[in-house]
Amino acid sequence: MADAPQLLVIWHSRTGGSAALARAAAEGAETAERIAAGDVTPEHLLAAAGYLFVGPENLAALSGAMKEMFDRCYYPCLGRLEGRPYATIVCAGSDGENAQRQLDRIATGWRLRRVADPVIVHTAAQTPEAIMAPKTIAAARLAEARDLGATLAEGLAAGIF
Repeated sequence: MADAPQLLVIWHSRTGGSAALARAAAEGAETAERIAAGDVTPEHLLAAAGYLFVGPENLAALSGAMKEMFDRCYYPCLGRLEGRPYATIVCAGSDGENAQRQLDRIATGWRLRRVADPVIVHTAAQTPEAIMAPKTIAAARLAEARDLGATLAEGLAAGIF
């Protein structure tokens, strides 16, 4: 599958939860390129056929590093990504909906096309200590991320997306 269209998995993580989910998704996709949000350039986005955005919700919003990636790349990519498929995984203590909505609004600005339901993984971290502690993601949720990565990669390769 060397010629398969490239899925770009863009991730940010402070405590390891989103990193584990992004790693699992990229493993499932096999042909995906996984890049930390801080290292993503407009060229990465332009070269990819589809995207999986994986990040934490911080203070009821998309994490700053993920938002900064969108801020940095938004205008250089504007008008150049229309119709490309995307999906999302948000890792959150108890909610995740605001980060998800914020990400979807940004994707709407780029005219991306959501091709899978949002995935929100709750860690139940509610105290300052639990919020800052390293996260362990349940095997079933990692399997869900692997399946999502595989689905996106297969959809790109088959021309479904």
